[in-house]
Amino acid sequence: MSSKPEQKETHQANGAVLPLVSVDCLTSPDRGQLVEPSDFLGPDGDGVEAVVLESRANAKGVREEDALLENGSQSNESDDTSTDRGPEPASPLKETSFSIGLQVLFPFLLAGFGTVAAGMVLDIVQHWDVFKYVTEVFILVPALLGLKGNLEMTLASRLSTAANIGQMDTPKELWRMITGNMALIQVQATVVGFLASMAAVVFGWIPDGHFSIDHAVLLCASSVATAFIASLVLGMIMIGVIIGSRKMGINPDNVATPIAASLGDLITLALLSGISWGLYKELGSKAYVNPLVCIFFIALLPIWVIIAKKNAATREVLYSGWEPVIIAMAISSVGGLILDRTVSDPNFAGMAVFTPVINGVGGNLVAVQASRISTYLHMSGMPGENSEAAPRKCPSPCSTFFSSDVNSRSARVLFLLVVPGHLVFLYTISSMQGGHTTLTLIFIVFYMTAALLQVLILLYIADWMVHWMWGRDLDPDNFSIPYLTALGDLIGTGLLALSFHILWLIGDRDSDVGD
Repeated sequence: MSSKPEQKETHQANGAVLPLVSVDCLTSPDRGQLVEPSDFLGPDGDGVEAVVLESRANAKGVREEDALLENGSQSNESDDTSTDRGPEPASPLKETSFSIGLQVLFPFLLAGFGTVAAGMVLDIVQHWDVFKYVTEVFILVPALLGLKGNLEMTLASRLSTAANIGQMDTPKELWRMITGNMALIQVQATVVGFLASMAAVVFGWIPDGHFSIDHAVLLCASSVATAFIASLVLGMIMIGVIIGSRKMGINPDNVATPIAASLGDLITLALLSGISWGLYKELGSKAYVNPLVCIFFIALLPIWVIIAKKNAATREVLYSGWEPVIIAMAISSVGGLILDRTVSDPNFAGMAVFTPVINGVGGNLVAVQASRISTYLHMSGMPGENSEAAPRKCPSPCSTFFSSDVNSRSARVLFLLVVPGHLVFLYTISSMQGGHTTLTLIFIVFYMTAALLQVLILLYIADWMVHWMWGRDLDPDNFSIPYLTALGDLIGTGLLALSFHILWLIGDRDSDVGD
């Protein structure tokens, strides 16, 4: 062994620790070949301590590799020297306020026009016989339209996060995520549709005490079939949008949830109207059709459960994801009761056409923000792991809207879209004579105040709720959006009803709020 104590220090290089010698000793005198291992033996056969230092070429390669990893991960918090590293996760796109607004603008407008179209459809179908004689169908409308927040938007947020963190990069991973999530939303849609029909039966029975078993079965068949088909169609559209967004270099968080909302209201309301009308026609001559429809869709449940259980990504949601979906449905139903009580008063009948718009816009914007915050947190680890990124205390409004981080920047962009977006939608409704409402300055002021206050509250709640759920080891993609969109329905409907009430009290007859 060497007699110099200072030479007993060892160095780890590329996983190998060798006795310490100079790099010049590793080559022959002509620097052309490496020395033989026997040359390291001392006179007595003992090994001389040496460290094999990296060559300049290898050191340069490692430096270049480290630089690439640093640029790709955009993180400076890892000091791990281990070489047994897995594949680096995909990094989030660097976004400015302009790029966020540009990517969100088109889906936001598309979603808004979808809610306007849904309001127009409801204005037409409310005169059909099934809506006249089975009035409980109206109670189904807010609960089933809320499925876009409970299921489709949650699916879009979950898949957007998976795409952004590199869990859908290979065909095998992509197929696994698609099959598991599609089976999961079919289970959730069938169960929520059944529960929504039961709620509609109860809410319809309480006021007058009248109960019809035929109407109850009709509501169950219409609700379950609508929820199942709408979730299937919208789920397939969401998958295509997210895959296409990644290929085009667009952040799926910015476009997936608004597109889900834009098509969700229109498709769901059209399906509910058509299915309930067709089943109502068969109610007199073929009464067995409605029970068969219920039994058919409920009998498919075990198949979807088995498929969802086999996928690790959806197994946890299958067991633990029911609470937000059911509670959100209950919250939306309360908003539906407010709407039913308000529009039944002739003084506020004109409110009906605006309700889907203000609720849809608020829900769309807060879903985008919640999805973005969730993706940002997933970049730092798994739920509950990073306490610094997910503070448990309520954030201040200044930190939510005026700080320099990317989530605050996106909150400002989304908030600034409210006024121009609603102006476009109000003009569209007025041009199509929806609700027989004349737009006056005071009406627009009160409407915009309600819309701005709704989105302001929702964005603040989203900032707190997503971080709070993350700190409690809950995945925000599965839990936050159902609550937020349901709160959007409740807050939007309440503020809009309050605005119409104030307008009526101050005597703004020019706006024709009672037509």
